[in-house]
Amino acid sequence: MGRHRKHCRVAFWPEIRRFQPVACRHRPAVVLSRAEVEALRLADFTGWQQIPASRRLGISQSTFQRLLRHARHKVAQALVIGQEIRLEGGEAKMNGFGRGGQGGFGAGPGGYCVCTNPKCGYKAPHQAGVPCYQMKCPKCGSPMIREEAASALKNE
Repeated sequence: MGRHRKHCRVAFWPEIRRFQPVACRHRPAVVLSRAEVEALRLADFTGWQQIPASRRLGISQSTFQRLLRHARHKVAQALVIGQEIRLEGGEAKMNGFGRGGQGGFGAGPGGYCVCTNPKCGYKAPHQAGVPCYQMKCPKCGSPMIREEAASALKNE
């Protein structure tokens, strides 16, 4: 009998879920699951290391690494061959953590967004409704991250 599959806790799901080359050659689409998209986002977009990112998803580091490897392979395949990329379902829990169903990283409406460049040190009050990772530092242009997430990364 197989092991019960654990669901990832996904905090982000993009509005645009289909990317298609202009010259579509009627090849089958590459499909990324919610967990694979979240692994790509945490590792490649926000720059998190695998251990804190896997904890954020509620999975082991080896499972996170496997998700990331599969997702990167699928994206590379689609870019090289010219396939459509679709983001579809998968076994994951949206808003599986946080406070009161707010989703995200559970940091709530207050707090600060800090620059990921340790030499810069810029810090700005968090704007409700705007994820910190979507902001760029006005001083150095580096991505921003939520202060709680930055301190968790330092403690790892």
